[in-house]
Amino acid sequence: MLKKNKPQILFFILLNLFFSINSFSQKNVYVGIEIGRRAIKTSVLEINNIKKADYKILYFSNDRISLADHIASFGELPQEDINKTSIIVADQLRKVRADFKISEGNIFIVASPVFSSARNIDVLKNKISTLTNKTFDIINVDEEAKMLVKGAIPPVDYSNAILLDIGAQTTKGGYIDEIDDNKLEFIALELDFGTMTLTDAVKKTVVNPSQANDMSTYQEKSFDFNTVLRKKIKEMLDANPLILKKEKIYLSGGAVWAFATLYYNENLKDHYIPFSLEDVINYDAILKNNFSKFSNLSKTNAEVDRVLKTYDQKYLISANNILSNCLESIPNVATKKIYFVKDGQVTWLMSYIADRSKKINTNF
Repeated sequence: MLKKNKPQILFFILLNLFFSINSFSQKNVYVGIEIGRRAIKTSVLEINNIKKADYKILYFSNDRISLADHIASFGELPQEDINKTSIIVADQLRKVRADFKISEGNIFIVASPVFSSARNIDVLKNKISTLTNKTFDIINVDEEAKMLVKGAIPPVDYSNAILLDIGAQTTKGGYIDEIDDNKLEFIALELDFGTMTLTDAVKKTVVNPSQANDMSTYQEKSFDFNTVLRKKIKEMLDANPLILKKEKIYLSGGAVWAFATLYYNENLKDHYIPFSLEDVINYDAILKNNFSKFSNLSKTNAEVDRVLKTYDQKYLISANNILSNCLESIPNVATKKIYFVKDGQVTWLMSYIADRSKKINTNF
């Protein structure tokens, strides 16, 4: 009887083993833990189609901890920071391992470029490795723009799009140029101004100390400074004429997040939010002439409140000056498709996944 049913028994054993292996680890689920300047962010993504950047965020946590300030002050991480960081990373990893049954090869941990200047960074690496059995990479500042482009632009649009990320200190990004024989070349873009550096530059043009905090004076000086800003943007565009041929513009960073949150005033669920220059101009008018609208809205809208707690009116004006001037400087911008990359926190993780995909050429 046993011999007679042996093929069927073997079949069911193999079938059971197949489903057991598949239920043990999910091949299309990835974990990314980013040890950032002021927070440790954990993301779990389910990838449906990496080429189209079709994914679902299954889990996200944001543990606030100010690390960069201590590195700047002491040149190293205090032991308390090392202990806290290690515990947060270990706890988050323990949770997602238990909840999502993730393949160990799909778990990535990175630290922002600032950690390369901490002379005792190996102490943190060793502690995290002991607690989690995982190592972490420090993002190379020279590779940061390339990672932004790889992770923020859907790979299907690599050849036909540019990315600009409006940060606090600078605006950076780039695009990918197709060369012969299916070879690709990455072209980095950078603008000297970011939200905070532009605000500081405008403030320095206010000569009278009594007017330093006057909003009407700041708006006047900010308007005048646009000539400097436009010149810098023109230099960037003139040095990279291929930008003008790209049909899609992807924008990320705090400036665009603030605009999208305040102007659309709704829960933006899509990963890529389309908008137009006209939207940016209309938002600019509210920002400068009817700011109380946003202040009132923050009393009932948690996301709007988060924006206003992150940026005051001056920073928001500077942020939108960069956004609007960048778009206005691109000829025929009305014919382009413009998107806000909403999930900036997972950009680096998408870049890591794209690099490991056999379906995508990221050799640029």
